[in-house]
Amino acid sequence: MSGLSELGRFSEPAVLIMISLAAGPKHGYAMQDDIAELAGERPGPGTLYGAIRRLEERHYIEALPEQDRRKPYQLTDTGRAALNAELKRMHAVAGTGLRRLAVA
Repeated sequence: MSGLSELGRFSEPAVLIMISLAAGPKHGYAMQDDIAELAGERPGPGTLYGAIRRLEERHYIEALPEQDRRKPYQLTDTGRAALNAELKRMHAVAGTGLRRLAVA
């Protein structure tokens, strides 16, 4: 399995979308609200839907049947595994950085 780093500069929005969907299926507007609460910044529609498209192409997320003219998405098993690996990587990097700051 390749990692989320293959998304390059789009990896941060992708991680935030996947974290949002880890709590359960959501449509785009609900993801924007959730990400704004989580990260302090609301992604614009272009950023959000561009990342959603890339995540769907990699089978990390999938669309569910439309509900009231809204298209919800959910995290796939492949996406859950990729997110888990990425969050562990980020945790290790953050831990190292914090330890180094404490020593400096």
